[in-house]
Amino acid sequence: MIEQFMSAMGVDKTLFDNGDLKVTTPIDGSQIGTVKMDGIADVQSKINNAKTAFQAWRVVPAPKRGELIRLLGEVLREHKEDLGALVSIEAGKIKEEGLGEVQEMIDICDFAVGLSRQLYGLTIASERAGHHMRETWHPLGVIGVISAFNFPVAVWSWNTALAIVCGNPVIWKPSEKTPLVALACQALFEKALAKFGDAPEHLSQLIIGHVDVGNALVESEDVALISATGSTRMGREVAPKVAARFGKCLLELGGNNAMILAPSADLNLALRGILFSAVGTAGQRCTTLRRLIVHDSLKDEVVRKIKSAYETVTIGDPLKGNLVGPLIDKDSFESMQSALERAKSAGGKVTGGERVLADEHSDAYYVKPAIVELDSQLDVAKTETFAPILYVMSYHDFDEALAMQNDVPQGLSSCVFTNDIREAELFLSARGSDCGIANVNIGTSGAEIGGAFGGEKETGGGRESGSDAWKNYMRRQTNTVNYSTELPLAQGINFG
Repeated sequence: MIEQFMSAMGVDKTLFDNGDLKVTTPIDGSQIGTVKMDGIADVQSKINNAKTAFQAWRVVPAPKRGELIRLLGEVLREHKEDLGALVSIEAGKIKEEGLGEVQEMIDICDFAVGLSRQLYGLTIASERAGHHMRETWHPLGVIGVISAFNFPVAVWSWNTALAIVCGNPVIWKPSEKTPLVALACQALFEKALAKFGDAPEHLSQLIIGHVDVGNALVESEDVALISATGSTRMGREVAPKVAARFGKCLLELGGNNAMILAPSADLNLALRGILFSAVGTAGQRCTTLRRLIVHDSLKDEVVRKIKSAYETVTIGDPLKGNLVGPLIDKDSFESMQSALERAKSAGGKVTGGERVLADEHSDAYYVKPAIVELDSQLDVAKTETFAPILYVMSYHDFDEALAMQNDVPQGLSSCVFTNDIREAELFLSARGSDCGIANVNIGTSGAEIGGAFGGEKETGGGRESGSDAWKNYMRRQTNTVNYSTELPLAQGINFG
């Protein structure tokens, strides 16, 4: 099956069956390929290639660069089913989520094509007569992208589509857990390049390997921007190294996302939002709902309804119509069990969380989504566990709920379900949610590409995808033009 999908997308068989990195599927733990890993010398060679590509690509008009991304979007449309299925197999996502991730790639290509004609600067009023000021944006340089397993293709596309139209080459280090989809994306990009025709070589390159090759990318002074998506731990290692060489960093790190459920809320709507946000991708989204802060008058009813809804969730092979697929690996399962044990020890009431289908798939890790009822927001609930655990706590006063919402180190996504306009507007105000994403009557996950994606605090502060995230991939320049015959100084200074 893997060979069929890879072949359809133009991936040479020797790239995925003759290497030293073993690739397995979380669906049943079986091996689905072996991929050749890069060494440090390979990384430097690819950086040199990208530097050469940058010299040529930066002078190509931006609308023409946009044409390449338009072609990439067309190629992705042609291969949506193949790539979506491969994402499901390699990352364990259900079929609809695999297809949805590829659609997200298509959407960002459409966005980037329009953006290629809108890389706007500013005209600025000068205080000096006969002078004109303006602000312009220019291509930045080589862009390094480090991505995680849970969104193995979308995050690459967010960065690459924008970086390419902004005039930059990209070097991508995918998660070593999902290298096959990366090979497929590279092959599809090369299909688009072939249709485009006149472009320098090495606009998009892959490096596959472990921490050592990622570190070589991070520490290279020839890489202008490192866009890194992953854990807070990873961000703590990457950021100082990039800062030490005065490079630029775009960090998308951990999330510990909360929903405030108010008395006026539409409960049926809220329950649907809870279910998708909490168990989608088996809890392995950075925007997964991990904390439910529910008004004390509703808590018992809401918990009962969530438990009832969880009983209807089908767990199993993500390609066979189930709603919840597997955790990525054994480490993730053990991390989940450790968190649940800590919650129990602290007095939490745990429902679910146990492993299922172990007899059928001894090397795969399927779990029942867990609900943990807490009397207060304990430390265990302030720590992100990348698994389907929903901590449920109650509040009485809305200010108390806001304080609980913000009292975690992470600041990615948040939401409130309420029909009280004052509560909704307060939640979105300067003293409301401190997250990069704040929603009203919609869950914490499922962001659209049109808005800037990212968060504050330990989430890293980076912004990808929509809005003006394109500015990450360009350098700003302020220009002053004197079209007069005088040479006045700013601030009225006169040297005589």
